[in-house]
Amino acid sequence: MLTFVGLGLYDERDISVKGRECIRRADHLYLETYTSRLTGTTVRELERCYGKPLIPVGREEIEQQPGELLERAERGQVVLLCGGDPMVSTTHADLRLRAAARGIPTRIVHGASIASAVCGLTGLQNYRFGKSCSLPFPAKGWFPVTPLETVLSNLSGNLHTLVYLDITPDRCMTVREGIALLEEMAEKTGVAPPRYFVGIARAGSPEPRVAAGTADVLKAVDFGPPLHILVVPAALHHMEQEYLEVFARP
Repeated sequence: MLTFVGLGLYDERDISVKGRECIRRADHLYLETYTSRLTGTTVRELERCYGKPLIPVGREEIEQQPGELLERAERGQVVLLCGGDPMVSTTHADLRLRAAARGIPTRIVHGASIASAVCGLTGLQNYRFGKSCSLPFPAKGWFPVTPLETVLSNLSGNLHTLVYLDITPDRCMTVREGIALLEEMAEKTGVAPPRYFVGIARAGSPEPRVAAGTADVLKAVDFGPPLHILVVPAALHHMEQEYLEVFARP
């Protein structure tokens, strides 16, 4: 059995009761470390809270070399712990398909997701979001502009865009960096950049930071420690506008 357990948004206390029960029954506990991260805790604190050792796994172990994990799931109870909700990531959907192809039973225990938390924190209505996108750090000779294309396509349909900011082993993208990258993409492609943004930091924590405003305003805001996420809103409904004015002041 392979069970995908969502850990929620911030720390070791966000997991559901069902998730804790799966952990108690598990023969092996894996912690996926690259699609999201619980910044309010550490691996050691998770192990102390759950009473079992964790095996951290990154992109290579999940996408390219999942053999050990799947072999153990064929013989016993394996739990893969994931930040947020497991199936928001296509990586986890692919792993579930691989397990099914080997005849391994699977189960999902959902957790709080940033995709829905953003609506609560910003007041932006969930049915008004279009396609989301990920914004990666550029690399030498590689500067994709697809994220900006997604944002502009959504704006043309009067839809909001949820922009996932890059997470690497040694660095987490900030709201300021994300806005600057979108502006650079606009300059390179000769189009007008988005003018209005909403930034969120540490969703799920006791004191998340939410701020809305123009690019210049938000780039001057200190959002504090990670994780950060960015929204490019379309034309605002009057209730969305009021909600941001009350709960997302720069």
